[in-house]
Amino acid sequence: METNILYTHKELVEKSKLGNRNAQYNLYEYYVDAMYNVAMRMVRIKEDAEDVVQDSFVEAFKNLSSFRYESTFGSWLKRIVVNKSVNHLKLRKIPIVPIENEMYRIKDDVEEEVQQADTKKVIKGISLLPAGYQQIINLYLIEGYDHVEIGEILGITESTSKSQYHRAKKKLIDIINGL
Repeated sequence: METNILYTHKELVEKSKLGNRNAQYNLYEYYVDAMYNVAMRMVRIKEDAEDVVQDSFVEAFKNLSSFRYESTFGSWLKRIVVNKSVNHLKLRKIPIVPIENEMYRIKDDVEEEVQQADTKKVIKGISLLPAGYQQIINLYLIEGYDHVEIGEILGITESTSKSQYHRAKKKLIDIINGL
């Protein structure tokens, strides 16, 4: 029997839509750690990440009726966390600095030059990029969003996202080659 991944935790989601607090708590328990990690990569301050996650769950449960299983619940919630993180940083006027000394799995389709580079060099290189480039690299390579989604998240066009990504990638390769 094949299971459709879009319906993961469907019973909990449906009960949560009806206001069942136990189901909401169970969904929270399933996703809180992953969402905290997403928020930490974006906002970099423990307390701020905790606030972002809490606000994200509150918003998710308030708007659960709009969840239509077009994606997994986790993907839908992650989008809320990323948007809340970006908005949090905009309000504080702090540049997004998604990576410093941590190890992350980087999306498979990175160009060969970056694939062959030492992960530490990549992380160091990303940290040396301008804030806007870091934002695009983080959302595309680390978080796995496509350019349409990045455009929606950042309020830019898809073509702007693509061009910024290509410029950021070129600059990152130059930086890595110089390290």
